[in-house]
Amino acid sequence: MLLSQEAYRKIDRELAKFPADQKQSAVMAALAIAQVEKGWLSPEVMQDVADYLGMPAIAVQEVATFYTMYNLKPVGKYKLTICTNLPCQLTNGDRAAAYLKQKLGIAFNETTPDGLFTLKEGECMGACGDSPVILVNNHRMCSFMSNEKIDALLEELKK
Repeated sequence: MLLSQEAYRKIDRELAKFPADQKQSAVMAALAIAQVEKGWLSPEVMQDVADYLGMPAIAVQEVATFYTMYNLKPVGKYKLTICTNLPCQLTNGDRAAAYLKQKLGIAFNETTPDGLFTLKEGECMGACGDSPVILVNNHRMCSFMSNEKIDALLEELKK
């Protein structure tokens, strides 16, 4: 067992939402719980989740590799995901992405040398009218991200 007892309790709460013979239905929640605890999903953690849910490891890996919210390698303390779909590109998403890259000194899928920020490219976040949109650690959505708002966000996160 690679996760804490608290993590398994949280997974058990997710499992209770589904029929006993449908444990695999909780795979996305289980991966999210594991990722919050470990920071990323190593092959060993994915195997542990598969064993706990009684499903093939490859099926867990298929889910983890399909969705961009799962980290398959270590990331910085703050993972910044910027939407790069066409509607956001047409409303300054490309400008915001370029500004973030310049400001952090990294490209997509890279982490700053201090380990604080990882920059990711994201698919539609369902907030096209709020572009540019940045998602912080999969949980906090920041909208209408001008250069000034990006600067303020980075300063806030550095504290």
